[in-house]
Amino acid sequence: MVEGSMTQGAGQEPVVRTATLRDFRVPPYAQTPVPPQAQAAPPSPVPPHVPEPNPPAPGASVPPAPGAPVPPRAPAPPRAPHPGNAVVGDEQPEGYTPTERDLPVIRRGDTVQVQTVPEPRPVAEGSRGPLFVVGDVHGYLDELIAALGEQGLIDADGNWAAGNARLWFLGDFTDRGPDGIGVIDLVMRLSAEAAAAGGYCKALMGNHELLLIGAKRFADTPVNSGAGTATFQAAWLLNGGQKTDMERLQDVHLQWMSRLDAVVEEDGHLLMHSDTTAYLDYGSTIEDVNDTITAILTRNDADECWDLFRKLTKRFAFRDEGGAQAVRELLTTYGGQRVVHGHSPIPYLLGEVGTEESEDSAGPVINGPHVYADDLAIAMDGGVTMAGKLLVVQLPLHD
Repeated sequence: MVEGSMTQGAGQEPVVRTATLRDFRVPPYAQTPVPPQAQAAPPSPVPPHVPEPNPPAPGASVPPAPGAPVPPRAPAPPRAPHPGNAVVGDEQPEGYTPTERDLPVIRRGDTVQVQTVPEPRPVAEGSRGPLFVVGDVHGYLDELIAALGEQGLIDADGNWAAGNARLWFLGDFTDRGPDGIGVIDLVMRLSAEAAAAGGYCKALMGNHELLLIGAKRFADTPVNSGAGTATFQAAWLLNGGQKTDMERLQDVHLQWMSRLDAVVEEDGHLLMHSDTTAYLDYGSTIEDVNDTITAILTRNDADECWDLFRKLTKRFAFRDEGGAQAVRELLTTYGGQRVVHGHSPIPYLLGEVGTEESEDSAGPVINGPHVYADDLAIAMDGGVTMAGKLLVVQLPLHD
């Protein structure tokens, strides 16, 4: 059953980093050393009535006689950019990427490669654009392009067209649908285009990102699943892993996924992928949660990554009796007035469908988000994997 079939619950391989990327700042441009003859400035002429205390050493530069023409200095070599820089400046621009970290520019249909990103336009205080969120995409690239176009976020060519609008993806880009890597490429490209227009396009970590990272890094390495041994590879295939995605998966995709944050607060909305309180196990602040999860992925321990995947696969914490209190616990801890999540398809939450794998399931027609748990939670997974709707919605909701 969905992400929890194997256990229940809910732009470098492997990616190993030795520093916390949240604190990373791009260093200033490196200066190519200037040849010694070009560095030395001519010394001041010695007054004629003061004898020179020591004769110049052989080969040393001698100041020209007064009135003599001064030969031109050799031009300094041009500046060479630091090999790790992708943007100009000492720091990343505010709101540049899904996680305020540098991402490559990827154009649809191109081979994935790192390119220089245009510097974003400055956004004046108080001029932030409208806020949009996207539910689980699961590889349905065509449906995503159509939904973004309907909201005016991209144009007919698939380019960012929303100016300073803010767009958040709630995770789960791959598996089950036909083109998960194409979805990631699109989100990465829109991130750069939105930043250049004064807005942003960002993304959160879903349990399927963790599953794909684990399948690539650990493959058939046994992990302790709590109910015997399991492997990421088997779990990924069981939960809709597409072999074409694995064949097209590149280091740049792995880097991008491993740097995604798990929780963020925007305009009073606490955004997260899974409808679970398991985030509380990773920190008492949003920053702590994101740092802890990044550190786990950096350590690259199969059992630790599996435990993280297992916890973020849990679901339905807000649905039944006590659900509103579970939401309040998260809001009290991390801030915000409403939780906005994906992960659990709305037909599941309504109890009107069996499993995501049932392609012929005749579930309810989903036209928009599901507000529940005393109006404190908003579910955004319209069930695109079950012939439902891929939701792209502007917040706050207007009832």
